[in-house]
Amino acid sequence: MAKLTKTSVFKAQGPGAETPMDKTTRIVREMVEEEAEQRQVKIDRLRKARLEREANTPIKPSRGRKKASSKVAK
Repeated sequence: MAKLTKTSVFKAQGPGAETPMDKTTRIVREMVEEEAEQRQVKIDRLRKARLEREANTPIKPSRGRKKASSKVAK
């Protein structure tokens, strides 16, 4: 029997060939990450535009609520 050593038993194996399923998974993940990045850029752009619009819009003074007159039913 061959002598077992730490280096012979636990050999690190290099990455194997990429299977078609691995290739599909990798491509889909890249697509999803790219879409998420584009979505975040769009959200940031729209948020910035909204904040600028709100900052440039004058605030209208709000009218005070009129108290409803209480009518007593008899």
